Order: sequence, then C-alpha cells, then structure tokens
Amino acid sequence: MKIGFIGLGIMGSRMAANLLKNDYSLIIHNRSKEKAEALISAGAVWADTPAEVARQADILITMLAHPEAVREISEGENGFLPTLKAGSLWIDCSTVHPSFAREMAAMASKRNIQYIDAPVAGSKNQAAGAQLVFFAGGKAADMETAAPVFAAMGQKTVHVGNQGMGTALKMVVNLQLATSMAAFSEGIALGESLGLSREMLLNALIGGPVAPPYLAMKKENLLNDTYPVEFPLQWMQKDLHMAAIAAYESGTAMPLANLSKEIYRMAVQDGFGENDFSAIFGFMKK
Repeated sequence: MKIGFIGLGIMGSRMAANLLKNDYSLIIHNRSKEKAEALISAGAVWADTPAEVARQADILITMLAHPEAVREISEGENGFLPTLKAGSLWIDCSTVHPSFAREMAAMASKRNIQYIDAPVAGSKNQAAGAQLVFFAGGKAADMETAAPVFAAMGQKTVHVGNQGMGTALKMVVNLQLATSMAAFSEGIALGESLGLSREMLLNALIGGPVAPPYLAMKKENLLNDTYPVEFPLQWMQKDLHMAAIAAYESGTAMPLANLSKEIYRMAVQDGFGENDFSAIFGFMKK
C-alpha cells in the first residue's frame, strides 16, 4: 500500500515519520521542500506537485493549516483530486469546520473517492511519539481500511460518526483549550496584581480542581515566560474562527468563544502568533 502525505509542518512531518517507521511506502509533498529533507533521507519519495502524489497513492493524507490551503491543494493548479484513483481514500487531518469537511466529502464522492475527516488531539510531542488521538468522521468500511494507518500515527481513534463529525468534535476540544487557557491567564494576572507571586499561584492552582490537567505540562513555561511552540497561537486563533463559523451555521450563540477569538487575534497582532498557544498567558499579563 502506498500512502501519500501532503503538509509537513510541525505535526505532519512527525506523523509522516511514524508511517515510515512502520514500513509504509510514502510519497510526500510540501510547499517548501526543505521541510521534507529529513523524510526523504529516511526513505520517503518526493513529488513535485500534489497531483503527482495522488497518482501514486492508495491512501492520501493531508495535514494543512486551514480550509483555504486544503482547497488550493485539492482543487487548484496541480491539485490532487483530479488524479486520485477511483476507490482510493482521502484522510484529511487538517482542522477545518464541519460544513467544509462535508463539502470536501461531497467533492470526493463525485470522483468515487472515499473521505474521512480526522483532525487530531495532541501537539508536537504526541505527534512525534505516535500518541495522537484521531477524531474521525466517515463510513465504517473506510474506517476499517484506515485503522492500521491511524494506529501507526496515534494511540487512539474515536469514530465520531459521519463525515464532518470528527471535525465537529475537534471544534469543541480546541474551544475548551483556548478559552480555559485565556481564563487561567487572566486569573493569574489578577493574582499577581494583588501581590501574590506567580510561583505560589501556579503551585496552588495547577493540579487542583479549577485548573485544566494540561496545564501541568505548561507550568515551567508559564513560570519562566517561555513559550516553545508545540501548537502555535496563530493556529489556535484560526481554530476559534473555525468554531465561530460552525456556531454561526448552527445558530449557536458563543459569546465567550468570540471574545477569546478576538483576544487571541490581538495577541497575534502583538507578535505572539508563532509562540505556543500558552503564550496567551504572556499577552494577558502585559
């Protein structure tokens, strides 16, 4: 089985590396070839265009930054959809929004291509260690086909339902991450303004009932005002925008989410965008 992989950023490059470790034949493409050099050295085959990846692949995986990138790579000049073989499977691990995922599923179906939307929970370290969790939306038969591929890249796959539902769950997860990080940061800013030390606040709150468990992994970074990137803040802001689109389409009011989206946008404008999303802590205490 030949697997095509398009999108070799922080997450995609590590996911692709785990496919190679599991002896899959891998054809890869990325907008900038230099990000692919390590994978090529490890045995992956470079393709100059997305279309060329698709000509060779039985399963195609995309891991891209936003819906516009997915549309361009799939439908644009040298896009992969016209050259994917009938009966092949496209797994999109990009974080988009549910209606976009369903649109891509419909486009694929017209060409007799199967489609699964499978965004992931986890960041750089989980991607490197094949510890990702996939939230997958698709047909049961396609999930069976994809199961060993998911297992090579992650620790768990949650089959949420039909196409678009994996993306729906990812919207909920990232909304919780973004708003909880902003709320925690605001609380620490208040505590420091009242004379409490940051070290005392972090020690008292992290691990307690009011702090999300993931903050234990961020504690030292928050203490030292260092935010090495695992999941970039600019992409968290994008995901909040995706959630806002989904909420608008479903008629759901999300005042906290929309406020958080604008806070993260201000942080991007203030130069925090390429830091880890926990850098909202640094922005909020300014």
